Amino acid sequence: MFKDKIVKAHLSIIGANIFFGINYAVAKGIMPNYLKPNGFTLLRILLAFPLYFLLSNFIKKEKIQRKDYLRFIAAGLLGVALNQFLFLNGLNFTSPIDSSIIVTINPILVMIMASMVIREKITFSRVFGLILGASGALLVILNRGVISFRSEHFLGNVMIFMSTLSYAGYLIVAKPLMQKYDPITVMKGVFFVGLLVVAPLGFVELLNTSWYTIPASMWGSILFVLLGSTFLAYLLMSWGLRNVRATTVSIYNYSQPVIASLVAVLVGQDIVDVPKIIAVIFVFVGVYLVSRPSLKGNLSS
Repeated sequence: MFKDKIVKAHLSIIGANIFFGINYAVAKGIMPNYLKPNGFTLLRILLAFPLYFLLSNFIKKEKIQRKDYLRFIAAGLLGVALNQFLFLNGLNFTSPIDSSIIVTINPILVMIMASMVIREKITFSRVFGLILGASGALLVILNRGVISFRSEHFLGNVMIFMSTLSYAGYLIVAKPLMQKYDPITVMKGVFFVGLLVVAPLGFVELLNTSWYTIPASMWGSILFVLLGSTFLAYLLMSWGLRNVRATTVSIYNYSQPVIASLVAVLVGQDIVDVPKIIAVIFVFVGVYLVSRPSLKGNLSS
């Protein structure tokens, strides 16, 4: 029973990262010609929050304890408002490749924060797993072509880093909430907080969007970001975070460039080569090393 729960958690995290992995190129293609970053951020939250609210009617009603209010606010600020706001604004100024490199620091940040805040144990095998996973992710990224951190990308790269930092904090803050409440309840709460913060920032941009100029083909990309890499991805990630360590969740970030590359192969935009095969092996061996229980038996693997 426990093993089934853990397997489902890992599958949920993989599903979320499939959406996140594809999201870089898709979101970059939408901005800034069709949607501006702040308006796009608000649009993501405006669709996701009502869907989580609707889903909450089909689960047991849960009363949030007063002592958890601050944690919900922190999770909403870090995981929704700051993370999405900084990510889309950063991606608007930089390239998908630059941003893919920067987010590889996320698991390292999570491991450090988790050891300090929620006492997750740092072991040699987990550190080695992080290094191995990062090597696999970077192998894919560096194999794509020329990498350039040009000066005009500096602001975007800083924003992507801050987005990565805020998401690392979100995983640590949200972990206890996922274990205490249903993930749908948590998502409803954190997206409500995100909505309150982002609405004043994105309202004008959304209001000034020329909806009639958006071609029909682009709406498929927009819906993918709204439903796939926002609503479904966050929900899948929350189910995973409920049952595994925050560090384990974060190391799957390394699968995002691998997943994006594999999708490109499937649609005929790329080919399978030796570096990709090695990268896949590195990433998933790294995931295994980070996620396996310690010798003393950690039930939150």
